[in-house]
Amino acid sequence: MLKTFPKEIVVFAGLLVAPVAVDFAQGAEPLPAAKYDPRLAVLENFFAARHCPIRSLAGEFLIAADQNGLDWRLLPSISFIESGGGKVASNNNIFGWSSGRHRFSSVRESIHAVAATLAHSKLYRKKDTDGILTTYNTLPRWAERVKAVMRAIGSPDLSAAVAALN
Repeated sequence: MLKTFPKEIVVFAGLLVAPVAVDFAQGAEPLPAAKYDPRLAVLENFFAARHCPIRSLAGEFLIAADQNGLDWRLLPSISFIESGGGKVASNNNIFGWSSGRHRFSSVRESIHAVAATLAHSKLYRKKDTDGILTTYNTLPRWAERVKAVMRAIGSPDLSAAVAALN
């Protein structure tokens, strides 16, 4: 049931917040212009064309991949194979992590936790994408399905284009 508040409370709360926000904005330095990342549009379009609920998190996939030295297409592809890009995920587990039993506090947390594990745990570190995939899931053809999605998303060379922009 939705609670409603008297108008006086809502107005009062707005008056408390507004001056703080204005003062902060006036003293803040302008933010540097964000650099264009062509991978973002590619990934958003991939998710949108397939009606994936995780489309709004495309940037998180890129951040997690870059921070952990992973192919930018790997995590989105695993999530697509394991949960349809978030369509059938439970417990914020879009990766089927721990046979789908692991609970994450948010999908964003799952993206960063899985990325860090794939990059740094003893089980995965120092492995290329093929090694990561065959360790992640040993079912026949699973790795091939993930790699097919990776190819459908786009070229690994887009990472080089982003590096050239920096």
